[in-house]
Amino acid sequence: MKNFLFLAALLTLFSASPGWAQRKGKDKSSSAVPLDASSRLRPLFGGLTPALAEQMMGPAFLAGIDKSFPSRAEASKFFSNKGFEYLAENQPDTAIYRFNLAWLLDQKNADAYRGLGVISARNPTTDETVSLLTQGLALAPNDAYMLSDLGATYLIRYQQTQKKKDLKTGADLLTKALAANPNNAIAWQEMARANFHQGEYTKAWEAIHKGRNLDLTSLNFALISELLQKQPDPQGTFK
Repeated sequence: MKNFLFLAALLTLFSASPGWAQRKGKDKSSSAVPLDASSRLRPLFGGLTPALAEQMMGPAFLAGIDKSFPSRAEASKFFSNKGFEYLAENQPDTAIYRFNLAWLLDQKNADAYRGLGVISARNPTTDETVSLLTQGLALAPNDAYMLSDLGATYLIRYQQTQKKKDLKTGADLLTKALAANPNNAIAWQEMARANFHQGEYTKAWEAIHKGRNLDLTSLNFALISELLQKQPDPQGTFK
């Protein structure tokens, strides 16, 4: 779906994320003790506790981490950055494993939850995505990208449930995201969708144009088509 934030636009959104600078160093996870494939490709190792996940990875892996990085928190940042890189390269399974390693090494690394939440958006329901992004937001409550990701997810949930609570939650999160970073073009397009669902068509057009002025590639033409059926573009750009 074109209006699906994660599937339609996540590469553009995340490549602009400030946490994406590549670290110098080699990704050494390929030399780790083999892990059950079904667990390594499930968020948070399929629900394992950190202690059990450490046990599965084995002492050799942890010893290698402690030798290669100043701290496990630093190693966690390395793996979450790698996760975003693999995600941008359209390698979601590899990205999941890197985000899992980031979580294992530091459960306070918000990007680990965010990365896993984005990937879980492939699921038919939003439950896992909401859960993971909510955990990330608890660690980074002012993170504009986390806020916009979660807000967009609630809009998708609203389309599935038609519950006004989900729509309000999504709109509130997007409002906070734009307050934290008014230059997030895709967040403006998502806010336009929230306005559309709320019947506030003039505001929806305003949000669309704010996003367009920031980044033309952010435009959601499916939404624009729907909006044109409700109200002409006040600026006359779209007809």
